[in-house]
Amino acid sequence: MAQPRASGPDTGHLSSIRPDGSRLAIHPSDVRGRFITWRHIVFAVLIAIYAVMPFIRMGGHPAIHLDVAARRFYLFGGTFNAQDFWIVLFLLTTAGFSLLFATAWLGRVWCGWACPQTVFLEGVYRRIERWIEGPRERRLKLAAGPWTPERVLRAVTKHGAFLAVSWLLAHVALAFFVSVKGLGTMVLDGPGGHAVPFAWAMAVTGALYFNFAWFREQLCVVLCPYGRLQSAMQDRDSLLIGYDIARGEPRGRLVKAKLALAEAPRQGDCVDCRKCVTACPTGIDIRNGLQMDCIACAQCVDACDEVMDKLGRPQGLIRYDSLNGLEGQPRRVVRPRLLLYGGLLVCSALALTVSLVGRTPFEANLLRFQGLPYFLEGTTVRNQFELHLVNKNPVESTFTVRVDSPVPANVVVPQQEVTLGSLESFRLPLFVTVERSPRVPFVFKVEVSDQASGQVRRLEARFLGPPGPSR
Repeated sequence: MAQPRASGPDTGHLSSIRPDGSRLAIHPSDVRGRFITWRHIVFAVLIAIYAVMPFIRMGGHPAIHLDVAARRFYLFGGTFNAQDFWIVLFLLTTAGFSLLFATAWLGRVWCGWACPQTVFLEGVYRRIERWIEGPRERRLKLAAGPWTPERVLRAVTKHGAFLAVSWLLAHVALAFFVSVKGLGTMVLDGPGGHAVPFAWAMAVTGALYFNFAWFREQLCVVLCPYGRLQSAMQDRDSLLIGYDIARGEPRGRLVKAKLALAEAPRQGDCVDCRKCVTACPTGIDIRNGLQMDCIACAQCVDACDEVMDKLGRPQGLIRYDSLNGLEGQPRRVVRPRLLLYGGLLVCSALALTVSLVGRTPFEANLLRFQGLPYFLEGTTVRNQFELHLVNKNPVESTFTVRVDSPVPANVVVPQQEVTLGSLESFRLPLFVTVERSPRVPFVFKVEVSDQASGQVRRLEARFLGPPGPSR
């Protein structure tokens, strides 16, 4: 008998939690199709980038090396220090507006295709689980059965593999902060000489194992706020995974017996096989409407398309579409929300680009010595300064210092050329002495030139002193 038309999402409880509050383990079925194939390709590319990035060197340093302890950061050939932290503001706003724009346009494409939680869970841990324990039916049978030697062996093997993968991922993450060379030294030296990095590696290993071996989809539906914010970021034209109610309802089992045409009730294309439910990694029934648990992974789309192909019916009963599209209305691509998010994204990206392009390859700051602002020595006045230099080039650089004064002055610069390694700093004292005259105080200039990049910075300082003798 045909079931009633879907009336909306069941919001009474989470799909992975039973009504009594106990955890319902999710065992997604194996799915074949165009979307799962492309997702596996995307997962492989993202995992490969994560794994090899610490080994790639640019400008003599790792492509990504976040040396927090020394406050030195190497990113894709660029060198940064703590004074460049303000650039992180534009980096974060650009990432945030990118997520807003992508969500308004393509829905939760980030969750289903690029989020590290999805990439590692579906691309690594579940694949290991399938290799060791078999397809969904066998896993369910093992979970429901007694603890036989075979079940114990499979469980120990699976969790041992989970721990090994978690250990590897944790050490790759650690390599971003201590470099591959430093990590190799720490591993060979043992945990005794590197207690803090060892503790961090073990803590991250434990967190990864707990998350991917047990917590899994609960991170998405319980802890991650993104799913709860999607309703504020999306509209009726945003792309999402949806079920075509008009085409699929009333649903019912496929009946092979031929009935008289007058007696045959109308039946939708949905045969209630529940393959879309068993394929879902969060255990929802997409036919109940848009739900917070849906991560737009499209596994239900591939599962349903496979059934439609076998029945000789058109694909797309479950598909990527907008709420308007599912109701037969045209989907707007250009709309105020998308223009607003796109404009904010462009402005933030431009600000980030300008801050990176306009960033000088070195820092030069002229500071006055602490204490008295000037010294009187007979008929002369002396000011003392300190030039603070920081080399932000990825390689060793030499800096030339020159002082220009609008009045005759005796300038003492202990070193007119300073050679510094990458992100090294140096404090150079400067002494400027002039005859006491009515032209005191005045402004003089310090020019610092980088021989490697050819860039020049000009600094100004006010020479202080008592008023000159009256004439």
